[in-house]
Amino acid sequence: MEYKKFTALFTDVTKTGTKIPKDEYLTTGKNIIIDQGKDSIAGYTDRQKGIFEEVPVIVFGDHTRIVKYIDKPFFLGADGVKVLKSKEKESNYKYLYYALKAAHIPNTGYNRHFKWLKQINMNYPDLNEQKNIVDILDSLTRIIKVRQKELAFFDKLIKARFVEMFGDPIINNKNIKKKKLGDICLLKAGDFTPSKKISPVKTSINKYPCFGGNGIRGYVDNYTHQGNYSLIGRQGALCGNVKFATGKFRNTEHAILVSPNIEINSRWLFELLNLEKLNRFRSGAAQPGLAVKTLNEIIVPVADLNSQNEYANFVQQVDKSKFENIVYLNKTLLNKILSQIGDVIRD
Repeated sequence: MEYKKFTALFTDVTKTGTKIPKDEYLTTGKNIIIDQGKDSIAGYTDRQKGIFEEVPVIVFGDHTRIVKYIDKPFFLGADGVKVLKSKEKESNYKYLYYALKAAHIPNTGYNRHFKWLKQINMNYPDLNEQKNIVDILDSLTRIIKVRQKELAFFDKLIKARFVEMFGDPIINNKNIKKKKLGDICLLKAGDFTPSKKISPVKTSINKYPCFGGNGIRGYVDNYTHQGNYSLIGRQGALCGNVKFATGKFRNTEHAILVSPNIEINSRWLFELLNLEKLNRFRSGAAQPGLAVKTLNEIIVPVADLNSQNEYANFVQQVDKSKFENIVYLNKTLLNKILSQIGDVIRD
């Protein structure tokens, strides 16, 4: 099995791309905008000058670690995007895409991850074998997309049920009694956690999930909280995202713990915060952020506890079906990639 270094295969051509400010994104347009977010397309623009045309390419989210295969001319969405071209004269970019998706890149929070990517070595068979592998993985991907639609349906079902029972919390069209978020919850960011103390993988010692601004950053050897809590990301492009932590865990200074000081269903509160779209309260351009002081002043509807519990029971049943699908998708795709490409390792 032949392995090649990332630096021998790729060149960074990000500087040749043109960035479009987020406030200029369109919902429809002639050309696509690609950023480091989880959506395949971040937005659209009618601009033509400066469009990146040397496709296909691989796009890597320097902060999010998300890998995308792009085969249409595009504009860049924001900082934190790396555009990668192959140094090989003949390259199968789909193969390179699948290989990078299998790379073990540690989650170090809102930091740059490209340095980790540059350390990897990947299996690099001949072009015929690459094509065979891509055909197999493409077929599996098409099957998985069908299952992903089911997952999207579950998410929509959960949100739709909330809105059906309690209305849109932003406009409070059900006229539910309102309170300041800071009056019903204590909001507090976690303590600084050095990167060297966070393991990218779970071990017998580092067994407690450590939440940063965008979810689980890694694992640590001690926990600061136990129970079911909502966590709000407070820094970066994805600030305002809400995660649900269960069991024993730790949160860093980039994740705000939401601790109710009234009797409230934690799962209901989580969905309320999600639907509040907290990212709209961010401030700062270069590095957006959310202040606890700002969040404390947000006015939210607070439904009666019985209704909250009824909704949470519904979510529990839906989550069970969703979990079964997620386990299937993750296990099937990862196993197939590894079986076809082999492990992608760092130096």
